[in-house]
Amino acid sequence: MTKIISSPNCGNSPKMTFLKEFNIAFAKGNLEFIIENVTDEIVWNIIGDRKIEGKKKFTEELGKMKSKKATELIIEQILSHGKEGAANGIMKMQNGKKYAFSDFYVFKNTKSTDLKSITSYVIEL
Repeated sequence: MTKIISSPNCGNSPKMTFLKEFNIAFAKGNLEFIIENVTDEIVWNIIGDRKIEGKKKFTEELGKMKSKKATELIIEQILSHGKEGAANGIMKMQNGKKYAFSDFYVFKNTKSTDLKSITSYVIEL
């Protein structure tokens, strides 16, 4: 079971709520939720590591990560404005490692919660 700690926000932003749910799905390995909320042209740029382009490759990459479960997710901030959003926090893994992350998101458009790109910065603590 993954412990979730999230800073409170005003709760009136659907995109901020979505980004919280998206990060929780990632920490829990809920691939179905993640995959159904990205476009076919998704680009995931993990800075300093690799760039994944297209839903098929994105799905394959998530499949490789599924076995690496988080025991705790701390979401420190979530921001959204227009068709962009961001989240940062700390993820503690089953193997004892801890990672600080900042993710920057671009939505398909201002009304959609489908993601067309994710840029991730990840640092092992």
